[in-house]
Amino acid sequence: MQLTVLDPNNPDQTFPSVKQALREPDGLLAVGGCLSKKRLLTAYRHGIFPWYNPGEPILWWSPNPRLVLFPEKLIISSSLRKTLRKNIFSVTFDQAFNDVIARCAAPRKDTAGTWITPEISIAYNDLYRAGYAHSVEVWLGDELVGGLYGVALGQVFFGESMFHTRTDASKVAFASLVQQLDIWGFRVVDCQVHTPHLASFGAEQINRADFIKLLTEFCSCPSESTW
Repeated sequence: MQLTVLDPNNPDQTFPSVKQALREPDGLLAVGGCLSKKRLLTAYRHGIFPWYNPGEPILWWSPNPRLVLFPEKLIISSSLRKTLRKNIFSVTFDQAFNDVIARCAAPRKDTAGTWITPEISIAYNDLYRAGYAHSVEVWLGDELVGGLYGVALGQVFFGESMFHTRTDASKVAFASLVQQLDIWGFRVVDCQVHTPHLASFGAEQINRADFIKLLTEFCSCPSESTW
């Protein structure tokens, strides 16, 4: 099947149906286009996200199955509960978005590079200024030691990336976020693809068609979030 090539100068161009996504590599749907606010928000509403390596064209994905976490089903391990009770870290929201995405973009010990290109950073900072992208920051004193960022639409949060420089800091960020999202009435956290780390929090795989139904129902529903 030939991939749809998106016009970088036309953010109004529609995505193909996610049913047309490739099985191998799983979920690859389209190539090209742009990272404008309109293009990105359209993608998220339809269960699509960008992921590509430096030097590649923009690649758009909608894998099947999809990993999601329903906030009320969050699992916090006993060891993480002990960490949370000790109040070693403090947690904030939307206080250092640019720093969080920069830390997420930094090379990891087990990888040579990063998928968070300068263009990605600029695009999501634009979404942050527009009120759609959000960050969670974990602090040890005045030092930023962990965090994550993603996009919120209605009652759905689309997670993108996280980082930590201290043990458990990213876990604290994720658990704190999901607990707050539950209070705010969010119904779904999109975790994209399966990892044992996210599964340990209670994330589960569902059929892509069921995921799209959830987006149709909840992306336009108001939440009680204040960020």
